[in-house]
Amino acid sequence: MNNESIHLHVGSDAACYTVPIGPVHPALKEPIQFTFQLDGERIVGVDITPGFAHRGIEYMAMKRNLIQVLYLSERICGICSISHPLALTQAVENAAGIEVPPRAQYIRTIIGELERIHSHLLWAGVGAHELGFDTLLHLTWNVREKVMDLLEQLTGNRVDYAIPIFGGVRRDIPKEKSPLARKALGYYKDLLDRMVDAYLHDKSVEMRTRGVGALPYDQAVALCAAGPVARAAGVRKDVRQDMPYLAYADMEIRAITPEDYGVEPTGDVFDNIIVRLLEVGQSIEIIEFCLNHLPEGELTSLPKIPALLAALKRANGEGIGRHEAPRGEVFHYVRLGEGIEEPLVWKVKAPTYSNLMSWVPKFLGQEIADIPIIAASIDPCMCCMDRVHLVDERGTESMQTKEALIRLSREKTRRVLG
Repeated sequence: MNNESIHLHVGSDAACYTVPIGPVHPALKEPIQFTFQLDGERIVGVDITPGFAHRGIEYMAMKRNLIQVLYLSERICGICSISHPLALTQAVENAAGIEVPPRAQYIRTIIGELERIHSHLLWAGVGAHELGFDTLLHLTWNVREKVMDLLEQLTGNRVDYAIPIFGGVRRDIPKEKSPLARKALGYYKDLLDRMVDAYLHDKSVEMRTRGVGALPYDQAVALCAAGPVARAAGVRKDVRQDMPYLAYADMEIRAITPEDYGVEPTGDVFDNIIVRLLEVGQSIEIIEFCLNHLPEGELTSLPKIPALLAALKRANGEGIGRHEAPRGEVFHYVRLGEGIEEPLVWKVKAPTYSNLMSWVPKFLGQEIADIPIIAASIDPCMCCMDRVHLVDERGTESMQTKEALIRLSREKTRRVLG
């Protein structure tokens, strides 16, 4: 993503004034620039300028072997620290023809769903804070500690779990740790009704979220929205449902929309809350299924690192990996070359990239006081999204058009292919 702003403006210029928000602002958890055009208190135009968090991770990966790249992928986003490695391992395994044992697939699924619970509770707390409801923020983040404690007990870390490895997983979930997981799941099952009541039956929350930041179904489809943002608009789109992988292929996953709560979808902030809270319950069911049906067997098809590196070095081809992260689909593409340890190409597409344009219809027509909660409603991650920022040898920054980027991509592909 470059620094070129995304602009849509309606209304009379004579009646409008401009209010910039960001790239650093108390309402923004990561840097991004908004420039709003206001007619009184009503938003009639918005410029969105990303590009402040680019770290060049994809370029760095091309100078490291794939084992090192795997740990680099974990650090794209701390909240999604299993999501990117899951997509990357699938892409590399697809390119290298590496099989993953069934037990490893189930363990990957368990950790991925625990991260979904963690991420959705974190978002719910942030949403409460943006509404000025800090009591609810502290309640939500307090109960979130339970899943983070469980992740630490299972993996050794509260974030950056270092679980996936090409061909399997690095750690098992032994039988003696299964009761810890079941106890935590029981805690959230008992708590879920209370969380639903606190968010969906509170008059203050309802007044600040119903009809705020709406995204109609047709616009969600046209703008290629992903994850909870799309499902809140009534689009039943979910990689776990549409293209089952890992243990999801052994289950009947159905994408959750507000209709499952008896609400006609409008894609507003209230619908976003519904989807994320109900998905916490869905994740509990998925994890219980995996624990009950955890297959016996090996953790990895290539247990020795030298053998794994040798297999990766022999690979010659390209692969993709898709994972339904808490924010939506994460997509990784790799191209491997025989005889070298580094990836020739690694491209990452995060869900915030897909959801960025959804902000425009969500903001237009809303009040200035609703900007923080609408901005938070898509659960944006700038570090996941920002991809391209060009600086030449003289230190001059530049922006690239779509046509120029396509041309540069084709030239690079021809060089890679020889």
